[in-house]
Amino acid sequence: MTLAEPLQVEALAQRIYRIRGQRVLLDADLAELYGVPTKRLNEQIKRNPDRFPPDFLFQLSEEEHAALRSQVATSNIRRYLPYAFTEHGAIMAATVLNSPRAIEMSVFVVRAFVRLREMLSTHQELAEKLDALERTVSTHDQAIAGLINAIRELTHTPVSRTRPIGFTADLDGGQK
Repeated sequence: MTLAEPLQVEALAQRIYRIRGQRVLLDADLAELYGVPTKRLNEQIKRNPDRFPPDFLFQLSEEEHAALRSQVATSNIRRYLPYAFTEHGAIMAATVLNSPRAIEMSVFVVRAFVRLREMLSTHQELAEKLDALERTVSTHDQAIAGLINAIRELTHTPVSRTRPIGFTADLDGGQK
């Protein structure tokens, strides 16, 4: 792996979107990566439908495409809705294109998906640790509040409710 490769993998990982609960690359991004026009990539997909079951490839709906366009802020106007390739679909696309560049770039695609999985795993572990810490702090807060209340009760001098012993004279006559 060259020094530039991690940067390329990182840049590719930023083009991976989460659509329908799956991490996917869009056809235009994949075509650019493989060095072919998007039209050519889509032609090969249509010529080899058996290689692309629904868990490898699906076409975006109008709503998904509109949401993605607003999220990515592109003004790319297309005649057809884009295709979304899962990790396996992106690798299969390299095999149907069968160009040296596509085969070479398929390695980057795999590494980008792996990198994204690692990042998500790290975020999940961090979220779990934060939840555990929050639960611990919450129970500690309750215990500390209980200790402070007990200390306050101990520091207050009790109000004496007993009568003084002996005779007490009211010298003022009850007037003040």
